Amino acid sequence: MPVTAADIALAERLADAAGAAILPYFRSEHGLEAKEDQSPVTLADRAAEEAMRKLIIAERPMDGIQGEEFGVREGTSGRIWVLDPIDGTRAFIAGRPIFGTLIALVEEGWPLLGIIDQPVTKERWLGVAGRPTLFNGKPAETRRCRELNQAVLATTSPALFGDDQLHAFEHLDASVMSVVLGGDCYNYGCVASGWLDVVVEAGLKLHDFAALVPIVEGAGGRMCDWQGDPLHAGSNGEVIAAGDPARIDDILEALACRGGHGQGHDHGH
Repeated sequence: MPVTAADIALAERLADAAGAAILPYFRSEHGLEAKEDQSPVTLADRAAEEAMRKLIIAERPMDGIQGEEFGVREGTSGRIWVLDPIDGTRAFIAGRPIFGTLIALVEEGWPLLGIIDQPVTKERWLGVAGRPTLFNGKPAETRRCRELNQAVLATTSPALFGDDQLHAFEHLDASVMSVVLGGDCYNYGCVASGWLDVVVEAGLKLHDFAALVPIVEGAGGRMCDWQGDPLHAGSNGEVIAAGDPARIDDILEALACRGGHGQGHDHGH
């Protein structure tokens, strides 16, 4: 079932609702707690997801919901709204506006629509399968990168890699021009807008990456796992985003040096 104008309008309203719930807590008392996996969660994470879930249940009662904070609500339509209210909670609690709300519409395991919304800076990327990605309503476009040694690479934290993944990442790190740490979902928006070349991460859950795929690919880039396969609900959480699809093989070759196949650590957003 193709994405409709009504789907896009609802996704934008979800982003608006999440932003309105988050902003009062930014650089303010946010009630930080540690979840069972020791990753941080705040009142803002919960308020934003609650606001989005309420809207979906009211307007799309047949659709499923899969959210980072409140789990799965089964649906009957075959479509699932995948929500990460604050991707980059560590940045949020540090007062750094490089976190984002992630909203994806997934059908039969494949992401069809994605939003990255940064409510503080009022930046929003919207990607829809088969359409050009929009950044604040205007087309976003990745940049070409002629050689891997000219690329700027980003990852949230090397601490999130398993040992063999870290070894592979360090090999890639040595092959590029420079590396930027931190950024979470914001890095993928920067790839879509042509400011970054590559993002490589591991240990991501569906709510961490589903929204990113339509955004990066609709801007002319490509996303895949560390084997070069497309990302879907069954992917193992190893993620590559390249602004220039021509560099994917170079990236895969650089990563292929690792010994075994690690599962990575929880991404901890």
